[in-house]
Amino acid sequence: MYFDLNVPIHFPQPVSTANKKNKGKQPYVPVDVVYSPGQIAAIETRVDVLVHLGYTVIAFNQTVASSVHPQTHANTLEPLLAKLKPRQGIVFLKRLTIVLDQESEKSMGLTLVNAHIFKPYDLIALMPTSQNTFSLACLTHTVASPVTAHIIAVPLTLRMDFRMRHTLVRGALKNGVVFEISYVGALGGEHDAIMVEAGAADKGVPAKRNWWTNGKEIIRITKGKGILVSGGVVAEADLRAPKDAANLITLLGVAQDVAQAASTKVPKALVLRAQTRQTYRAVLSDPILVVPSQEIDVDPPSLPPRDAAENKKRTRDSDDVGDGSLPIPGKNDIDGSLQKKKKRKKDKKASSLAVT
Repeated sequence: MYFDLNVPIHFPQPVSTANKKNKGKQPYVPVDVVYSPGQIAAIETRVDVLVHLGYTVIAFNQTVASSVHPQTHANTLEPLLAKLKPRQGIVFLKRLTIVLDQESEKSMGLTLVNAHIFKPYDLIALMPTSQNTFSLACLTHTVASPVTAHIIAVPLTLRMDFRMRHTLVRGALKNGVVFEISYVGALGGEHDAIMVEAGAADKGVPAKRNWWTNGKEIIRITKGKGILVSGGVVAEADLRAPKDAANLITLLGVAQDVAQAASTKVPKALVLRAQTRQTYRAVLSDPILVVPSQEIDVDPPSLPPRDAAENKKRTRDSDDVGDGSLPIPGKNDIDGSLQKKKKRKKDKKASSLAVT
């Protein structure tokens, strides 16, 4: 079972015209998400190629720049999955990626108040672009809650302007977060349009050089733990088979089994862990009350009454004292022993006089 948890789906989002004075006071205006037949056909073709390459779990990715606004945000994946034809043995997932910039440091919309917005998504990913947003993604948004982010996607094609500290990465891995490596940057392929507009992706020779440098840094800082390999590919010509992607990741300095697990075991555990967002305090299983079909009467062992046990104990103690097994010395015995000692002394004196 192979996973590709980053299949970008671009749909133009409406631009928010709310000014700062009336921010948060405008009512919610529903946005109609309608795909044209040409868009559906292009997505179907890309899905057919992924299935032909051997992928069985495919996650469609919706990218949002800066933050999620409840008044203007629209889920563009729900209408898409309703129009795609079902395929036997293929699982479709919904993923939301938020590109974090300087404005995201104040508010990115990933709060419990907006939990109803994130509930339809199966996966939530964050893409930090600065030191503050990276710390925010690793420490704050990895704690178990209904809005927990389980994927941190570092923009590999850009020159990294921040340091990935060991303490931050170790804390994120402890909370169950994985770090994503998309192989589209190594091929110089086309990225998601929203990522390009937000300045989180680039292409060309410098972008390839940055991809290899940043990829090796992620492998070094994580020591090969919690690595997720995905595509992030828009064009069908840039798609690669799972084993080809694993061979590409081995060039970053990881073992073959680790690269293989990055597209099999790691994403499988990630999907299962992400389901805890729908439960109370990240508890995966719900308690079930099991009622037996028939009652079984089991008689408890009969115990002697308390008074009888106490009487028996007292009788035993009294018997131990008066049975003669442990004699108690009296006054007469002490006087007899003293007389015997005096008699021995007299006999010794008499014998000594007789000798002299």
